[in-house]
Amino acid sequence: MKLGVSPFFILYSSFFILFFFLSFPARAQVVTDTPELTLSESSSDFWAKDFRPAPRKATIYAAIFPGLGQVYNRKYWKLPIVYGGFLGLAYAISWNNRYYNDYRQAYIDIMDENPDTNSHLDMLPPGYDPNDPNLASWLPGSLRRSKDSYRRWRDMSMAGVVVLYALSVLDAYVDAQLFDFDISPELSMRVEPQINTERDIASIGAKVQFRF
Repeated sequence: MKLGVSPFFILYSSFFILFFFLSFPARAQVVTDTPELTLSESSSDFWAKDFRPAPRKATIYAAIFPGLGQVYNRKYWKLPIVYGGFLGLAYAISWNNRYYNDYRQAYIDIMDENPDTNSHLDMLPPGYDPNDPNLASWLPGSLRRSKDSYRRWRDMSMAGVVVLYALSVLDAYVDAQLFDFDISPELSMRVEPQINTERDIASIGAKVQFRF
């Protein structure tokens, strides 16, 4: 009997998680005393410093075609994540829809009581006797549950395409917005325990210090 849970759910879920954590980058720039470029700096670095993406354009490009906003922001390394996610979801939709149709047809055949329609026999476990009198007591329910499961996974995969599309647009906008975001070397955060003894009452807490 065919499996009732799609193994590709784990595949495209991993794409969601990976894309989510990589979709909010911040570009740090270190300010040096010498503004002039040195010979050791690559031409790609010099080319990138002269470029400032517009968030509005990046959003429009990403909305027109997935991945185009990442190309506009010159974050080409994100393209395999975007298109890999869409390919995984497209395969999951096709895979689940195919099994949904198989189980749907098998469920229709076993319920119509027509001896000429017997595709439900293909869903039996290997070696199971198709003439078993107990077959009608459990097979219809099993086929219905499998049919509903594959339809649910197919619909979730379709919803995943919409979510991934929205994430790609959001990533392009945030990436363009934070393209030249400057994080100063002096910016730091320090967390340390602290004991408060005011009013003769001892208490333990945490102290957070920001340095700018």
